[in-house]
Amino acid sequence: MRKVVSYLLFSIDGVTDAPDEWMFEHFDSEVAQHLQYLVDTQDAVLLGRATYEYWAPYWPTSDVEPFATFINSSPKYVVGSTLGEHQWQNTERIEGHLADEVARLKSQPGKNIGVHGSPTLVRSMLEQDLIDELRLAVPPVIAGRGSRLLDGYQEKRPMRLLESQQTSSGTLLLTYDPHTR
Repeated sequence: MRKVVSYLLFSIDGVTDAPDEWMFEHFDSEVAQHLQYLVDTQDAVLLGRATYEYWAPYWPTSDVEPFATFINSSPKYVVGSTLGEHQWQNTERIEGHLADEVARLKSQPGKNIGVHGSPTLVRSMLEQDLIDELRLAVPPVIAGRGSRLLDGYQEKRPMRLLESQQTSSGTLLLTYDPHTR
């Protein structure tokens, strides 16, 4: 069965907003290899509405690899009541209950389903126990401002560390299993 794998760029202080302001000086070859591995093992993407609206005008004309080819060619499932004005190929809005839709997608044949960006969606999916792997790329930087992944998260949640790697830039690549309650 397919897994739902969340991947976030995550500052030391938990910020997920505007990673272009704090991540990319730490985006070394090991981070790029990790991202390549992720896109090689995924063939569909879940996105929150805000991330979709931010990405839809950018990625269709981007040549930033390995992500551009992956995100443009993969089916994208957007969680939100609207898709905004931008239309992006291979996009479908999820209209039913999120847990039911995730179960439907996981039961289909294919590779893993990625949740890239979309911190509000990731937080909601963690609360509903819908994430199978939480992957974080944590550069050695405090962002200082911006939305944090776990703002408003109310429950204690033990997780099991599955993998960790430190890259040459000092970025930590962490993989957690959130199903260890």
